[in-house]
Amino acid sequence: MRHLIQPVYSKFVCLLLLVTLFRLPAWADTIHISKNYPLQLAEYGQLEFLLDPSGKMQFKDAVQSNGFQKLKKQIPNFGLTKDAIWLRFTVLNNSGENDLMFNVTYPILDLIDLYFPDADGHYQMIPGGELRPFKSRPVIHQNFIYNISIPNATAQTFYVRIQSRETILVPIYIGTTREIYNKLYNDDLLLSLYIGIILVMVFYNTFIFFSVRDWSYFYYILYILFVGLTQMIIHGFGYRFFWHDNLFITEQSVNWAGALSGISVLLFVQNFLHVKEKAPWAYRIFTLFIIVYSSTLVLSLLGYYSIAYAMIDFLAITGVSFILLFAISQAFRHSKPARIFVFAWTIFILAVITFVLKDIGIIPYNIFTSHILVIGSGMEVVLLSFALADKINTFKAEKEASQALALQISKENEQLVREQNIILEAKVQERTEELQNSNKDLNIALTNLKETQTRLVEKEKMASLGQLTAGIAHEINNPINFVTSNIKPLKLDIADLQEVLNRYSQLKGVENVQEELASIEQFKREIDIDYIHEEISSLIKGIEDGAARTAEIVKGLRTFSRLDESDVKSIDIHEGLDSTLVLLRNGIPSNVNIIREYSELPKIECYAGKVNQVFMNILSNSLNAIKSKKEQGQESITIATRQEGEFVVITIRDTGIGMSAEVKEKIFDPFFTTKDVGEGTGLGLSIVFSIIEKHRGKIIVNSAPGEGAEFIIYLPLDLSSHL
Repeated sequence: MRHLIQPVYSKFVCLLLLVTLFRLPAWADTIHISKNYPLQLAEYGQLEFLLDPSGKMQFKDAVQSNGFQKLKKQIPNFGLTKDAIWLRFTVLNNSGENDLMFNVTYPILDLIDLYFPDADGHYQMIPGGELRPFKSRPVIHQNFIYNISIPNATAQTFYVRIQSRETILVPIYIGTTREIYNKLYNDDLLLSLYIGIILVMVFYNTFIFFSVRDWSYFYYILYILFVGLTQMIIHGFGYRFFWHDNLFITEQSVNWAGALSGISVLLFVQNFLHVKEKAPWAYRIFTLFIIVYSSTLVLSLLGYYSIAYAMIDFLAITGVSFILLFAISQAFRHSKPARIFVFAWTIFILAVITFVLKDIGIIPYNIFTSHILVIGSGMEVVLLSFALADKINTFKAEKEASQALALQISKENEQLVREQNIILEAKVQERTEELQNSNKDLNIALTNLKETQTRLVEKEKMASLGQLTAGIAHEINNPINFVTSNIKPLKLDIADLQEVLNRYSQLKGVENVQEELASIEQFKREIDIDYIHEEISSLIKGIEDGAARTAEIVKGLRTFSRLDESDVKSIDIHEGLDSTLVLLRNGIPSNVNIIREYSELPKIECYAGKVNQVFMNILSNSLNAIKSKKEQGQESITIATRQEGEFVVITIRDTGIGMSAEVKEKIFDPFFTTKDVGEGTGLGLSIVFSIIEKHRGKIIVNSAPGEGAEFIIYLPLDLSSHL
């Protein structure tokens, strides 16, 4: 890598020294235009300058001022300053012509006014500058060009006033019309060739990008565009051909182009050299440069043009130096992209440094240094495009090598597979026999498991049926006993009434009726006929109540079971809850209060019998939880209903023993139970969960030990719309 960089660097330094020493200072007071020297650059002592810090000095004051100093630099270069600059120089015309031209080749000066003597010796002013109307220029060109009349063999003194927010650099060429136009033509031709190279490279790399989809090309295209745009702006092409009527773009263009070209360079280098993956520390520095570059855009938009310009100049030197040093360090680590990058960028980076050093006056201004960026940028664009093309060749070679390696591995794997197939076939046969035997055992176990599960489900059904039957029998037995106990006294009362009626019927054949009537009255007093009437009414009323109670129980049983409604029906959810409570009345302890908090609900579509089974299982569990409490008090089961959108919500809350978080997570698992062995199958709540799932609803359980349990059931109003 060292052998690659050293020749290029040495040649560039030698060339730089040659062009630096090419023009030695004249140190003459007068600019002499002759036939042998028809074009001269005003330099060194040929120019005098006067600084105007206030910027308000008038021309007459400048002429009379004794503050002019001889220029000790090659060309006027005052850097970034807010002062107005006055230049004074004298031109001696021995060219044989009476008309000469001035050409200020730095087109980004804000204000530049030329003061020249007319035929009467009075000074006239020609306004110029980037912020002045473009169409009012004497010569329509990006440079500031003035026609001046100096009779042959005479000398005249001129004054120039300059004020700008960018670097004040005033290269002034004075010569004959022919020579000035030749220089303008050559400069424009060089820049046009550069723009042509940029456009060709943009189109070429755009085509490559869409072919290979490598993002290095995308960032490189951005870089080419912004670097090319920067050169167009610095040399005045953008102002001349595109936005000379737009003052805002004219003011912002130099800073924008410089900042955007710097950002695009950093993004390209990050991607091309894989900085983020290989050197995270350097990636953070790159990011810092991008942030600072972005801040210059903000400063420029806020009106701090000079500060933004100075920052961009500083970032240009430090940024490209850091990029070059980082690339060299990666090249010494055997990174081929870094080596190619260093080779392609060495010339351009030295050109950038030369250009900036020229701006700040460290190296002289001449034809070479004034166009060094165009030359270096053009060479860099071509070389780096070749570097990117080499990257494609690298990818191709890596792909071919990987394909060859894959083919070799494939052949080795094929041989290995053939050798192992024989062993595998024997093992597969052995395993197949084992699996067949295991499959038979599993089938037998599965059959036994299904039979056991069926028996358990039937047992759960029978247990529920037995519990339900015991409750119904007890409930029906109470009113039946009441009817039975009333029948015997009713028969005795009816027998007494029949005896009275028989005695009255026997009065027809009796002679002494009065005595017999007195006997009947005596009998009626003995049996207390009035009490018999009241007792008969009371007994009949008791029989009616017992019969009504029996009918109510039968109705509740029918409502609960819904044996005649196996399909989806619209039912009143409150009827199902009440019928379930009727059937459970016998098992409700006297200290348990049933609290109903019913809201007005529409009828819902459901499988009525299955929903009632859900209520039965949950209420039974609540009663069991209350009965399991060691200390009994006034307990309660609260049943609340409400409507939430398209769902009916039934909440059943008890004051039982509650359950832990571990138990709560498992209560819906099949065969899980907290009861003693033989007291439960663990299928009750599992059946509840499956029924609610069938209705496209959900159930939520809230519980904690000692705080009871709350079951919240959500059932859709319209089951058909959820199926």
